[in-house]
Amino acid sequence: MSYRTVVMYVEIGCFVVCLSGWILVCSTMPIDIWTWSEIESRVLTTSHYFSNLWKNCVSDSTGVTDCKNIPSLLALNWDIHMCRALIIISIILAFFGSVLVLVGMKCTKIGGSEIVNARLTFAGGMNYLIGGMCSMIAFSYYGNKLRAEFQDPYYKAEKFEIGVGVFIGWGGSTLLVVGGLIYSIFAGRDGFHSSSKRFPEYQFPDAYRVVPTKKSIQLLAHTEISESRKPRTTSGSRGSGSYVRDISWSPRL
Repeated sequence: MSYRTVVMYVEIGCFVVCLSGWILVCSTMPIDIWTWSEIESRVLTTSHYFSNLWKNCVSDSTGVTDCKNIPSLLALNWDIHMCRALIIISIILAFFGSVLVLVGMKCTKIGGSEIVNARLTFAGGMNYLIGGMCSMIAFSYYGNKLRAEFQDPYYKAEKFEIGVGVFIGWGGSTLLVVGGLIYSIFAGRDGFHSSSKRFPEYQFPDAYRVVPTKKSIQLLAHTEISESRKPRTTSGSRGSGSYVRDISWSPRL
């Protein structure tokens, strides 16, 4: 099995994982039971209080349920606004991540070259990863807040426990983070490391590859000096010889 086939199967598996995580995070929005509390006020009647980021509900043992939306948006605490914003950002990022991944995966063949498809897949994986981190922060903060209030002995208001919506959000966020991380690793390796292969390393000419050593430089300098002195010595010897011959053969007075 070739490397490309392995990467293709990994991308398909990660897409299924990330899509499942996105669906789970989206399903937490209509779920009412993010927090719940049970109060036994009477012998035959038990009241159940549960709520989420958008509304508060109450039900009794007879099956009657009454829900009321949070009346004022500006009267909410800042942490509720933060959790809302993070979850909505997570859903939007995961949606665009799915679009980018569908275009860039090796099995779809919708995009252009292999490098362009790998970079699109990398962008989709980063969207999944960032979206999963945003939703994980929101659900973790909300769950930790409920835990702190429940275990605080000085907290006099009604205490709630963590509901099923928070646990589903944790599971969906984990799937988004894991799938986005695997996408980013494989697609980043193919998209960015392979781009450097298109520009090979510059090959210097042979004249620039030879690095002269100190010994070779000294030998070259000695050779040049000896060559420069050689013709001077020959001409001088010839001139002196002819001068001597002229003196030796000159007629005596």
